[in-house]
Amino acid sequence: MTGAAARLLPSDPRTLLADLFAAAVAASLPEAVVAAHLPPPPSGRVLILGAGKASAAMAQAVERAWPGVDLRGLVVTRHGHGARCERVEVVEAGHPLPDLAGLTAASRILDLAKRAGADDLVLVLISGGGSSLLTLPAPGLTFAHELAVGHGLLRSGAPIGAVNCVRKHLSAIKGGRLALAAAPAAVLTLIISDVVGDDPALVASGPTLADPTTAADALAVLRKWRIQAPPPVIRHLREGRDETPKPGDPRLAGARAVVVATAAVALEAAAALAHARGMNPINLGAAVEGESRDAARWMASRVLAVARGEERGAARRVLISGGETTVTVRGPGRGGPNTEFLLALAVELAGHAGVSAIACDTDGIDGSDDNAGAVITPDTLSRATALGLVATDHLARNDAHAFFSALGDLVTTGPTRTNVNDFRAVLIGG
Repeated sequence: MTGAAARLLPSDPRTLLADLFAAAVAASLPEAVVAAHLPPPPSGRVLILGAGKASAAMAQAVERAWPGVDLRGLVVTRHGHGARCERVEVVEAGHPLPDLAGLTAASRILDLAKRAGADDLVLVLISGGGSSLLTLPAPGLTFAHELAVGHGLLRSGAPIGAVNCVRKHLSAIKGGRLALAAAPAAVLTLIISDVVGDDPALVASGPTLADPTTAADALAVLRKWRIQAPPPVIRHLREGRDETPKPGDPRLAGARAVVVATAAVALEAAAALAHARGMNPINLGAAVEGESRDAARWMASRVLAVARGEERGAARRVLISGGETTVTVRGPGRGGPNTEFLLALAVELAGHAGVSAIACDTDGIDGSDDNAGAVITPDTLSRATALGLVATDHLARNDAHAFFSALGDLVTTGPTRTNVNDFRAVLIGG
C-alpha cells in the first residue's frame, strides 16, 4: 500500500465502517435516484399515491423535479419517516404492525385511484414497509384478522416472498389491486427495492403489479410456517374467490414499473469508497438471506478464510454484503436481524484479532427497534464479559439489542427515508 493510500485510511475501524454505511444509504436516497426516472412532465393531471418508509421523501423528490406540474395525492409512511411536501399529503402510520391510521390511509388511497381519469397519470411511489402501511382487508375479512396473521408472519422467520404472498391474498389493495382500481388511467410505479432479487412484485406486496401466486399458495405458507390464522382467513383462502390479477391480465396493460434504487447499487457505492480509502473491497453481493445466525456462520467462515490469506487481496480488506436475513423469535428479548447477525458473528469469531464489523438496515430501523444496527470489534466479547454479559445467553433469548446497548455499540441514525434493506461490512486487518 502506498503512503498516500495509507494516509486516507481512518485510524478507527468504527469510523470507516460508519462511512461505508453512510455511502450505501446516500446512494439510495430518493433525492439521488427519483428524478432521473421520471418521464417528461405531463400536460395533464398527475395523481401521486404511495406507501413505504421512503414514500414521503420520494413524493418530495417528485415535487422538486416537477415544480410546475398539476399534481396532488396521498402517501403513507412509517411514523417518523415523513418529509415536507407542498402538494402531496403525507400520512404517518404503524409499522411493522399496522394501525388504524394506515387502514384509513389505504382506504383513501384506493378511493383516489378509483377517481383517476383516462387522461391522468397515476404515479405510484413504493418502497419497503408498504405492506404494513397499506393495510386494507379483503371483503369478508377485518383489520383484526390481518393484524393477527401479520403478527404471526413477523415472528415466523418466513422469507419475505412467502410473507407477502399471504399479505396479497388477504388484501383489497395489494397484489395488483391498486392498479386495477386506477384503470384505465396510465400507472407508473417507481420502486425503491428492499427485496433480494429486486422483483418489483414483491416490494410492498406489489400493489400495482400482477401476482403469480395464488390463494392456495398463501394457505400453504401458513401451514409450512405453522402460523395460526383465524377461521375466516382460512375460509377466505380456501375459497379463493377473490384472486389477484395474474401476469398477462389485460386490465394491467396500462401499468408499468421501474426499480429506481437497489441494494446492489448501495453496495457498489460502499465498495467505491473503500477502494478510495486504499482498501481492497470484496463485494459478496446483495443476496444474503436466511436466518441471521446461519448467515453469521457463513460470514465467519469467509472472514477466517480471508484472514488466513486463502483469498488474494491487500493486507486490509473489507467484505461487503447486502440482502435480508430473518429471525425466528423464540426468546423474550429485543433485537432485529442485523443485531442478531452481529451477536452471532461475534460468538463465531470469538474475539479474532483485527476483525471489526457493522450490520445495519438502510432505513435506520433494525426490525422494529429504534436503532439501525450495531458494530462489533475484536474486544466485543471481552468488554461484555467485564460487564457480566454472556453473549450466548443473549443470543438464545433473541436479546441482541440489550447486549449492544450495554456496550454502547448500537448504531442509531434515525429514519433515513430510504430502504434497500440490510448492509453489512466486515473489516479485516485493522
